Amino acid sequence: MSHKSKNRKQTRPSPAMSPLLRALTFSRAAHEPITRAMLLQAYASLDAFRRGQGSRELFTTLGRQLLVAEELSRIGHVPDAIEDIAEAQIAMTDIDASERTSGKWTVEGDNYAWLTIALDAFERQLAVASLEDIAKAEARMIEGLMRTEQQLAHAVPA
Repeated sequence: MSHKSKNRKQTRPSPAMSPLLRALTFSRAAHEPITRAMLLQAYASLDAFRRGQGSRELFTTLGRQLLVAEELSRIGHVPDAIEDIAEAQIAMTDIDASERTSGKWTVEGDNYAWLTIALDAFERQLAVASLEDIAKAEARMIEGLMRTEQQLAHAVPA
């Protein structure tokens, strides 16, 4: 009997995503709360850095949102913003370097300007991207981070 169950499970096609996730992906009603939450995280992080109250966790949050924005540009959502997003990512490296020397998580001047420009592009991307494209961009971002982590692990001599 267990042999038949195994065969049945093996021959049944497995859906690429759950019915709930599929419904959410195609639902415009779910789109707005999700994208608003993403923007809120990004803008709250930027505000904390502007006030000198940033942290490693907020740095990671903002950095991930910028990577998602980069992937959304590559997918075709506001593709002309990719250079602005790259400048914002450079600003993020400056924030990290500044924290290492001063011990404070802060952003100002041109770096703040580049981050606000990139978040404006991110907001425009999220307004037009489907949840499916957003999920695709997040998956690509995670794959890229994993590749980078693997490359760093291989580059470190044992």
